Amino acid sequence: MALTLVIGNKNYSSWSFRPWIAMETAGIAFDEVLISLEAEDFKERVFKVSGTGKVPVLVDGTVKVWESLAILEYLADKFPAARLWPSDPAARAHARVVSSEMHAGFVPLRNHCPMNMWRPVIKHDLPEDVAGNVKRIDALWTDCRARFGGGGPFLFGAFGAADAMYAPVVSRFHTYGIEVGRASKAYMAAVMALPAWAEWRAAALQEPWVLPHDEPDWPTVLKA
Repeated sequence: MALTLVIGNKNYSSWSFRPWIAMETAGIAFDEVLISLEAEDFKERVFKVSGTGKVPVLVDGTVKVWESLAILEYLADKFPAARLWPSDPAARAHARVVSSEMHAGFVPLRNHCPMNMWRPVIKHDLPEDVAGNVKRIDALWTDCRARFGGGGPFLFGAFGAADAMYAPVVSRFHTYGIEVGRASKAYMAAVMALPAWAEWRAAALQEPWVLPHDEPDWPTVLKA
């Protein structure tokens, strides 16, 4: 039985993007079910497979896994050949640390700069708390690349779970014209060059749904 990944809008759902880009890049086969976040029956449909009523949800037969990081851990266990976590214990521990930091933190950045794939690249003024988030992420990416990135262009060399966790942040930094250091710019370019990135973005640009609270220029909706 094929895995099924239940996701929200590709233009807006940053949490859905994480396991999706991991599975696509790793070559893990799955069926996709997309439910728009503003659908009247959204909660009714999602509660059938998720204890939180939120997306994403991975369905594997009778096993149902929600929360992006938990999905990535489940996939790493089920598909060890995908190497979603680094093989070196020190690198693997640090990949889990930075992934957990992303999962639990950076709320000001998330709130002020919602993921919005179709918005043109236009600089956005950053309050102090958001600028602090940016500074921390820039330092985190630079450190990972310097210490563990020798085997490829991603945080730990090859693309993995940590990169999937930060993929929506790459999108945010790009969309809002946020300045980062040279190492982080190169990292962002590598993530955005992935075929899976292009596939997700192309689908996002075709979506008909507009969610006002995720449109930072509302009531104007800017589309690239």
